[in-house]
Amino acid sequence: MTEIEGEPAVAAELFGDRIDLARAFTASLAREGEERGLIGPLELPRLWTRHILNSVIAAPLFHGSVADIGSGAGLPGIVLAIARPDVKWTLIEPMERRVTWLTEQVEALGLTNVVVQRARAEDVHPAEGFDVVTARAVSALRTLIPLTAPLVRDGGELALLKGMNAANEIDAAQKPIKKFRLSDVRVEVLGEGVLTETTRVVRARVR
Repeated sequence: MTEIEGEPAVAAELFGDRIDLARAFTASLAREGEERGLIGPLELPRLWTRHILNSVIAAPLFHGSVADIGSGAGLPGIVLAIARPDVKWTLIEPMERRVTWLTEQVEALGLTNVVVQRARAEDVHPAEGFDVVTARAVSALRTLIPLTAPLVRDGGELALLKGMNAANEIDAAQKPIKKFRLSDVRVEVLGEGVLTETTRVVRARVR
């Protein structure tokens, strides 16, 4: 049986009084995630470090109404909704089995600030745009911008969790950056000195 990573000490600091909900979600993901096709078996020994903390470190970036595109296992959407009960979250996911999982978790954790929507991002047309749109491990930035930018209200933001190649992805995405009128496009590195693995977020203003 694959050993599950123990909870890092910093988790309680980052989640504060919401840590019990974070523990419950992480335990559910560890218990059912591989069987339900949400995470691979290699992720269990680094579930906290690579996924839960990697997501929650970005919590201060969000406000108002937020959409998480391709929410999947709930990374980062469920994690961020736990950490930020003051923000309204819409988790957008096209696959039925993942929507079922997300809905179960929202109900089990009592997350009244979350709506789960089964849809492809390109089929979502909100009456009012979201204040912020996020995504994690969905696709390259040049593909992701056309899916996410149209969902942001005028003057709102993208905050996309990316890997080590975030800066190179920006270079490769100049066409959609111009087409969708993104400004102040930059990479912010979060968690230095706090996490063993930092998080890179591509942030941009949408006008």
